[in-house]
Amino acid sequence: MAQRQKIAFQGEYGAFSEQAALAFFGNGCTPVPREGFRDVFQDVLTKKVSAGIVPVENSLFGSVHQNFDLLQEFPLSIVGEVKLRIRMNLMSLPGTSLRSVRNVYSHPQALGQSDRFLRSLKDVTLHQFYDTAGAAKMIAEQQLTGAAAIASLQAAEHYGLKVLKKGIETDRQNFTRFVVLSRTPVRPRGAAKTSLIFSTNHAPGSLVQCLSLFAERGVNLLKIESRPIVGRPWEYLFFVDVAGSSTDEHLVSALTEMKEHTSSLKILGSYTIGKVVR
Repeated sequence: MAQRQKIAFQGEYGAFSEQAALAFFGNGCTPVPREGFRDVFQDVLTKKVSAGIVPVENSLFGSVHQNFDLLQEFPLSIVGEVKLRIRMNLMSLPGTSLRSVRNVYSHPQALGQSDRFLRSLKDVTLHQFYDTAGAAKMIAEQQLTGAAAIASLQAAEHYGLKVLKKGIETDRQNFTRFVVLSRTPVRPRGAAKTSLIFSTNHAPGSLVQCLSLFAERGVNLLKIESRPIVGRPWEYLFFVDVAGSSTDEHLVSALTEMKEHTSSLKILGSYTIGKVVR
């Protein structure tokens, strides 16, 4: 019998990251919960797991900056992606009514994404927690009365909680993009994208020169984001997604010339454009 792939994710069982792992790898994988994002990267690097999966951006709340920093730090490759529709649900101990809830626990992004519903509740205090599913687990283990968590339906089922209200997210077009991490790069099949990080030479027009190399070769720029460089005030790293594989002739040409205008350049990986899971 083939050994099941172990896939590290941040959070507890029932977390959206676990759903993303199952959506990408299928039910034949074994999701492995880890406390922090750095733990996921470290487990992949040290071969404790076959791969890892982490969120990098949400359609409503933007990028998960810590994971961009970790992508720069760790010598790992992005080998895939999946975009997961996020549905927020309010849950509590069985026997709890919506009117009796006085404290709501969840990850800061989940609280923010459910802001309109939460503002409709009276006399409720919001508490930030490290993980959506972790909030559900805490309520179940500590048997907290008058408390509710915002998490997935899978978390409610896993921890034996009652769902008080389904679909409390403010915007139904709520998606999170997850990337899959591996020690070894892959050759993408079909439509591909390439992710890279670079810093420019400290000279006027350097960023424009870099980006124009893609435009001149008809390479579609899919995403660009800047992050400050630690220890170098007012200097930035740029995270970029472009259409195509790093082995495509036009992209090879752009990246080769780009080295003349950058002080650092790291290709994070080329991979097949991921599916949207609703």
